[in-house]
Amino acid sequence: MTQFQRAGLMVCLLAVAASAQQKHNRKPEAPTSAINLTVLAVANGKPVKNAEVVLHPVDERGRQKQEGLELKTHEDGKASTTGIAYGKLRVQVIAHGFRTFGADYDVNQPDLEITIKLEKPTEQFSIYK
Repeated sequence: MTQFQRAGLMVCLLAVAASAQQKHNRKPEAPTSAINLTVLAVANGKPVKNAEVVLHPVDERGRQKQEGLELKTHEDGKASTTGIAYGKLRVQVIAHGFRTFGADYDVNQPDLEITIKLEKPTEQFSIYK
């Protein structure tokens, strides 16, 4: 084996060793979840289409983080997404003709099914009636 071949072999061995070390030092990825939401009307149980669904992670102090995700429901009242990190998640739903909905959920499993029932707005009171 020539000196040039030995040097090439040494470079290859060093590259393999460095690659193995990088894989060993890499942090394990945080678990994520797939979220499936269904939005229904309380009055008749029918799906609410085109409802805006806003998802925000929540920190340990209960404060909403800046990053978020917006979805729209389909004809069947469903919306879904993947890659949501485990932890608290604030879900807000806004739809024309319904009261705005908001609640926090604990994302702690690979697949999470959430059903949200929207109510009609309550009648407003006025002294001018």
